[in-house]
Amino acid sequence: MTTTSPAPAHQRASFIPTGSGLSFAGILRSEWIKLRSLRSTMWSYLLVMLISVGMAALMSSSLSSGTAASLPEAQQAGFLLQASTFGIYFGQLVVAVLGVLVFSGEYSTGMIKSTLTAAPRRLSTLWAKSAVLFTATYVVGLVGILASFMVASPILAAKGIHGSLFDGDVIVPILGGALYLALIAVFALGVGAILRSSAGGIAASLGTLLVLPVIFQLIPADWAADVVPYLVSNAGFAMFGAGMGSPLEPWQGFTVLAGWIVVAIGAAAVLLKRRDA
Repeated sequence: MTTTSPAPAHQRASFIPTGSGLSFAGILRSEWIKLRSLRSTMWSYLLVMLISVGMAALMSSSLSSGTAASLPEAQQAGFLLQASTFGIYFGQLVVAVLGVLVFSGEYSTGMIKSTLTAAPRRLSTLWAKSAVLFTATYVVGLVGILASFMVASPILAAKGIHGSLFDGDVIVPILGGALYLALIAVFALGVGAILRSSAGGIAASLGTLLVLPVIFQLIPADWAADVVPYLVSNAGFAMFGAGMGSPLEPWQGFTVLAGWIVVAIGAAAVLLKRRDA
């Protein structure tokens, strides 16, 4: 009886498919498991909801009955909407930090090597992380804003301010507010992927959202004033009617913010392909 000896190692290696890895569906599933397994994710999303509901209750309760009675009927729904979306100002900071950590956290722990080994084409990992983070943040943001509306509505109704959730002037900005939170999370993810540092990414993201508008507002020049509406947070606020005095329509604010995200994610994609893990 003859036996077949195993092929030499260099010959066996030739039968291993190169460039293999998880399918995109598998990468999406993996990123979803990682996102929901992180303790920071649960606490961040819980904090977003608590901030949203808490700020809505605080703003609604702080309005005196006399002031409420003096509001024109056309502005009543606007105040109810403002109370419902007030928490977005603070929630954006939380989702920005989470967005940075989703990518930079893997560099700090060394998990990025395993991630890129499972997805050697690399960019599929970036798209999957962005898609999972966007979807999860949008759902959490929408639930938080809707809960805020449900909290603010009866408080303000007792003071004579009424509004319907299904009014186009209410539901559309609510959807826009949730979309803004989701887009900010993806923008911060891009920043985290570019810098590969949690501290640096958080500082850059929060600086872009909070510090940059202040700096441009302090510059005594017409060109600086013209730039202000097109900054990340100011353009995003225009999406749900919070950009007071903004020259941008909601769709224009979305377009500008989408442009910022394309730049951040595009730069992250280029660097992810060129740099070592």
